[in-house]
Amino acid sequence: MIQLQDILSRVSHQHFIGDLKGFISKPGILDSGNSDQHLLMWASDKNIDKLSSINCGTIICSSLFKNHNAGCNYIIAKNPRLTFQEILSSFFIEKDTPFISPSAVIDPSVFMGRNVIIGHHVVIEKGCSIGDDVQIGHNTILFRETKVDGHVKIGCNCTIGGVGFGYEINESKNYVLLPHLGNVVLKEYVEIGNNTCIDRAVLGSTILGENTKIDNLVHIAHGVVIGRNSLVIANSMIAGSTVVGDNVWIAPSASVLNKKSIGDNSVIGMGAVVIKDVNKNETIIGNPGKPMQKLENQS
Repeated sequence: MIQLQDILSRVSHQHFIGDLKGFISKPGILDSGNSDQHLLMWASDKNIDKLSSINCGTIICSSLFKNHNAGCNYIIAKNPRLTFQEILSSFFIEKDTPFISPSAVIDPSVFMGRNVIIGHHVVIEKGCSIGDDVQIGHNTILFRETKVDGHVKIGCNCTIGGVGFGYEINESKNYVLLPHLGNVVLKEYVEIGNNTCIDRAVLGSTILGENTKIDNLVHIAHGVVIGRNSLVIANSMIAGSTVVGDNVWIAPSASVLNKKSIGDNSVIGMGAVVIKDVNKNETIIGNPGKPMQKLENQS
């Protein structure tokens, strides 16, 4: 049990309504049938109408909700979901202990930082470097010369630094693989989900910038460069030598043609197929992908 005044001393919020000496036992879903006075819930502004039917527990919500029930505590926050995240991270997540599985295969040349977690059957090839506080999930492979900066998290069953799909036709009209001599670089606080593949560059590096997050089942091809704080979501594919800017959102199942430029603060919509460069602050939807504003003007 965690006392509310201890929680409020460590998380961002605007003000509190209720009993500071109350306790929280666990987080739970927003449910009008809740009868647990120690449950912690959060509500977005879209769900704010549901709060009138909840008569106990502690609720994180915005200042838009005014009809407070006497049996509830209210943590009023500018961004309720962020405050909920802070509480979960600070009080309900068990801290991971540094660990390298005996089944991991790590080349002697690998530089290994402090406080790392390396899962079962992980393979890390020669010339790789692993920064401080890195986590690598079970069955993931890091091919040679992959550089992983501090605080990076890589999920299970990922392939980082493999050879990309780059072929040329020889004089006999057969496809031959173009050697890939580059590597992959993951900057600080990058997070990669499960079953994701990131290919090494032919020359130079495939680079993911600071704080960029990659979802499950994503393919990032050889020579792609992604800026900082961008999101690439499940089933997306970014083809070779594409440059993605900062603060870009690439939605589920989107595809980006090779050698394209995706500007800062742009949004690639769900299932969009990008075949042309994307300007800064632009939203692209459809197949073939077109700026949303132009489509609205056409209609």
